[in-house]
Amino acid sequence: MRFALGFLLALAACGEDRPAVDLSMGKNIYAQQCAVCHGAKLEGQPDWQRKLANGRFPAPPHDDSGHTWHHPDEVLFGITKNGLAPPYAPKGYESDMPAFAGKLSDEEIRAVLAYIGSHWSGEVLKLRAEMLRNRR
Repeated sequence: MRFALGFLLALAACGEDRPAVDLSMGKNIYAQQCAVCHGAKLEGQPDWQRKLANGRFPAPPHDDSGHTWHHPDEVLFGITKNGLAPPYAPKGYESDMPAFAGKLSDEEIRAVLAYIGSHWSGEVLKLRAEMLRNRR
């Protein structure tokens, strides 16, 4: 079932203005660049909604239990590429989320995001589609 969802997400990205994404590349890059903070199973860090002593939040999960799926693709792409800075966070907001511009290509970032999305349940995908439709 999850493979089918991942396939559908990759297929959905194949519009005229969007290149196809490589889930296997996304999986490998996620393991190398993201799993150290967000968890090998996308589970995030413990107590991710509670600030640490340094005032920053732990890395959130990217599975159904987190808030990643609430954000439009372009926001997730911007946060991954540019870090948690305006317009994605208030000016002066401090986060341990690095910017991956210069480290990952746009294609690699899209592959990671497609890999993450391929793990969302059918229910979350349905809720996300409805939520994003209502934002327009």
